[in-house]
Amino acid sequence: MKVEGSAMGEKRKAVEGRKKYEQERIARRRGGGGGFGRPPRVRRVLAGSSSAAIQRLFEVCMAVFKGPRTVPSPKDVQMLQLVLDKLKPEDVGLSTDLPFFKDRSTAKETPAITYTHIYNCDKFSMCIFFLPPTAVIPLHNHPGMTVFSKLLLGTMHIKSYDWVDNYKTDKDPPSAQSRLAKIVENSDFTAPCETSILYPTTGGNIHTFRAITPCAVLDILGPPYSKEDDRDCTYYKDHLYADVAEGDSTANGRCDNSFRWLEEIEIPKDLKMTGIEYRGPQILDG
Repeated sequence: MKVEGSAMGEKRKAVEGRKKYEQERIARRRGGGGGFGRPPRVRRVLAGSSSAAIQRLFEVCMAVFKGPRTVPSPKDVQMLQLVLDKLKPEDVGLSTDLPFFKDRSTAKETPAITYTHIYNCDKFSMCIFFLPPTAVIPLHNHPGMTVFSKLLLGTMHIKSYDWVDNYKTDKDPPSAQSRLAKIVENSDFTAPCETSILYPTTGGNIHTFRAITPCAVLDILGPPYSKEDDRDCTYYKDHLYADVAEGDSTANGRCDNSFRWLEEIEIPKDLKMTGIEYRGPQILDG
């Protein structure tokens, strides 16, 4: 939102009358009188540039994501990645003092995860996840999606997989719901760091997050999850390939310990996720 100055002494006399009239009209509107409607909504913006940053991110997403069954071009991916790499916690109204970073659970309880949706449409969604220490977002997939993950605060461990096709093995999977996959990423990340990008079939489309410290991560999914469009979220449990194959971790004729069986499971019963209203800088859509 653009904020204008009110130093009338610096204005030309020819427009003083008009400016005075405009100021009086705005004052009446903010007071809720004079038939000018309700007072404007209060928004928690930490800095004048914050709204510009989130607005810029939204506009780039609108240009990059074309809808279902499409993948952004390398040029568009780079453009969005550059915007996200520069994004700061204060650009979305965050600080480490927020309550969801406080781990109030006992040692035997699973820490709850909080999330807030910044924006949703048919082409993409923008959501922030808040994870207290030791909280885990279980292993899950992103069918037909391109996903940009920006760690805004904290340190987290990310483990991701891609499916392995056309492999040869004489060992049976642990169940009929299992499929062979290979680890793409298995590392700790600390903010600020580069944006993580995954694609429909590459880059670690199946991943899990584990918070080492209080964390906030911004996820942009294009297109978003949709049961109606066959883009529902599926959860998995990983099994060591060597365990199943009795010490032989060979796939495609090579020994590689990064192979795992991923078994499709129901939503974990101990997963606790709570949604809250987004109260950061607002996006102007249209």
